[in-house]
Amino acid sequence: MNDLKKAIKGEVLLSSDLETALGSLENGQVPAMWLKKSFPSLKPLGSYIKDLMERLNWFQHWLETGLPSILFITRFFFTHGFLTANKQNYARKFGIAIDLLSYDFEIVHNPEDVEIPADGMLVTGMFMEGCRWDTDNFLLTESEPKILYT
Repeated sequence: MNDLKKAIKGEVLLSSDLETALGSLENGQVPAMWLKKSFPSLKPLGSYIKDLMERLNWFQHWLETGLPSILFITRFFFTHGFLTANKQNYARKFGIAIDLLSYDFEIVHNPEDVEIPADGMLVTGMFMEGCRWDTDNFLLTESEPKILYT
């Protein structure tokens, strides 16, 4: 953004990357150069910025108050890395090879009423592909027609 401001003022050369970014911003889209270093998102610019601010505020709150009892898994840039780190911590604690570990998931009705596990984590914000969550029967079921993610 600083380079873009300078280019608009004529203080630096408007490169093709900056020109593309400016066009994206004018069209309400997230510039491709931002997405190269950002969390994956298909949202338009306004929703992307709102999501980015929520993520930053969540991490700031974590820094100020300590580890939250429930982790928003979608707020992590590299979710797979976060899950692997959790597995690695468990493996080191109990002296087990990480390749022998797998995840076990338990869906809970009210996460606030659940005791924080000594070894593990409570997460929220997971999205499913190819199935949907049936809230009435509390189980996975077939997706609705033409709905890929729920």
